[in-house]
Amino acid sequence: MGKRGPKPRGKISTEWSPKLAYVVGLVTTDGCLSGDKRHIEFTSKDIELVRTFRKCLKIENVVGRKTSGYTGRKDYYRVQFGDVHFYEWLQELGLSSRKSKTLGRLKIPEHYFFDFLRGCFDGDGTIYSYWDPRWHSSYMFYIGFTSASLPHLQWLKESIEKLSDIPGKIKTGARSYQLMYAKKSSRTLFERMFHKKDVPCLKRKFTKAKKIFEIDNLHSTNADVAELVYAYG
Repeated sequence: MGKRGPKPRGKISTEWSPKLAYVVGLVTTDGCLSGDKRHIEFTSKDIELVRTFRKCLKIENVVGRKTSGYTGRKDYYRVQFGDVHFYEWLQELGLSSRKSKTLGRLKIPEHYFFDFLRGCFDGDGTIYSYWDPRWHSSYMFYIGFTSASLPHLQWLKESIEKLSDIPGKIKTGARSYQLMYAKKSSRTLFERMFHKKDVPCLKRKFTKAKKIFEIDNLHSTNADVAELVYAYG
């Protein structure tokens, strides 16, 4: 019997890049490694995000629909593809087929960490704002990351603080945990995640964040003017 040839490589490159790091963030939050050790699936309510996922990986697999376990309707879009080499590479990073509550530290190069974090933000992250009447109608806003795994969020928190000196706070929810960043910290974090123009992202969340920052800028300016009028008027 002849000697076996080298193990075939996958179609998807595993050489680190900003786009690949972003994809790893999406897989970490909204992706799934199949139990067959071959297929990777990505699911989202935003078809734009699924198309961005495909574009970053340079795959052309069909985008299908997936039924929600809560509504019973086909509210989600998904793409699935097979690549043994890429699957095994994701496992080496620390991902698994049952990752929701077992997820922990991941092997993400520091140089690409904030591209990875942007993928996490677009997957299971959030940004929201409100007026707080307790502080003279102060405008408050937060960036948050959600996970069912506390060790994973603790690792995220440690990594963010190490690489940007931004402190965060973990809150416990009914079924998951949230890593939260308020105002100045969230602005700094946003700038790190969106460090260049036209980076892959979910445009809806990007636009929402920009509007929140614009409102805060306007509110801060008006507050400064009101304070000057009161002081010198």
